[in-house]
Amino acid sequence: MAASSLISTNFLFSSPPPLFPPRSSIRKLTIVSLHKIPTPSSSHVKPHKRSLLPCRPFCPPCLNKLLLTTKNPFSFAFDSLLILCTSLALALSLLVADVDSASAFVVTPQRKLQTDELATVRLFQENTPSVVYITNLAARQDAFTLDVFEVPQGSGSGFVWDKGGNIVTNYHVIRGASDLRVTLADQSTFDAKVVGFDQDKDVAVLHVDAPKDKLRPIPIGVSADLLVGQKVFAIGNPFGLDHTLTTGVISGLRREISSAATGRPIQDVIQTDAAINPGNSGGPLLDSAGSLIGINTAIYSPSGASSGVGFSIPVDTVNGIVDQLVKFGKVTRPILGIKFAPDQSVEQLGVSGVLVLDAPANGPAGKAGLLPTKRDSYGRLILGDIITSVNGKKVTNGSDLYRILDQCHVGDKVIVEVLRGDQKEKIPVVLEPKADES
Repeated sequence: MAASSLISTNFLFSSPPPLFPPRSSIRKLTIVSLHKIPTPSSSHVKPHKRSLLPCRPFCPPCLNKLLLTTKNPFSFAFDSLLILCTSLALALSLLVADVDSASAFVVTPQRKLQTDELATVRLFQENTPSVVYITNLAARQDAFTLDVFEVPQGSGSGFVWDKGGNIVTNYHVIRGASDLRVTLADQSTFDAKVVGFDQDKDVAVLHVDAPKDKLRPIPIGVSADLLVGQKVFAIGNPFGLDHTLTTGVISGLRREISSAATGRPIQDVIQTDAAINPGNSGGPLLDSAGSLIGINTAIYSPSGASSGVGFSIPVDTVNGIVDQLVKFGKVTRPILGIKFAPDQSVEQLGVSGVLVLDAPANGPAGKAGLLPTKRDSYGRLILGDIITSVNGKKVTNGSDLYRILDQCHVGDKVIVEVLRGDQKEKIPVVLEPKADES
């Protein structure tokens, strides 16, 4: 005969978890089990009494159910009060902190730069110390006190050429200045003096007496192997904002612009869409390796602001000019020694070439016998010689003539073919250096 057994168990907890009752509520519990204890006489008698627990006395679900049915009522009230206080404290902290509910528990990861961004940042940091800010000062006299004072009349950019203190910039940045000041990357300012300039190519060299540890020459590159689409970087001081970086690509090569000072054409100019604004003039144009490939000199814009068409003088042209300016203070460039008519005037005459307006007798063309334009005793205009070719190279306008002369040297003898009346003549001319300019 099966018999149900009464099993007495004592539960003691040293540190009760949240599901268990506090120490004060621990007491001896008597559990009635439905698990039968088999006897030798009977092993299949069903239990006559169902227990409160569906399984063995020590399994966790049964213990949880048992404890919930035997917990002290005051413990439930305490737990509810604790949960309420915690909720109120959390709500109050969010209200006081005024934190957006969506971002209160969101951790923003640290920003990571892409490879090309890191390269651009590194290029700017490494080349910024080489870029300087140039202030053009002009002397003015007070109309009442007659005191002379200096006022800024313009500004531009430049860059350190060597450790000797030579600074390269555009000529139009320093034109008309009575004094010049150069501000380095560390904001130290030095008075600058003009070493030399080339008006025809819009290049000038200044000198500052600055400590060598403050001067960081810019790396010099090559412009002969540039390609359209190549990435470029321009650093300068547009509108007086120091050290501004703009990026773009090479939009075109072998462009031609005219010098702002003399109107003489500058060949092989680099066209770029990097933003170049007033104040960028004289600043460096760099390739992706951080090497100098040009000097930012001009923009094409009806409004005066950047329109995506900027021009830079190639570094191969600048290199030869700077070397001559540093050594001799001037550029030795061959000339014919003539003044010629505007291209539009020659076109109206229905001819192609360069019309000689004046050929001084002490100049190369005058010595060779070229005839200038003049008037007879009755005031009638007598046209001078019209140059149609030099050394066999056709000349259709003034730009063609300048381009040919840039390839010659002082002392070279060139054959100038001219149209004199209805006849063509070939006249040898020995080129002479350009006169010194004040």
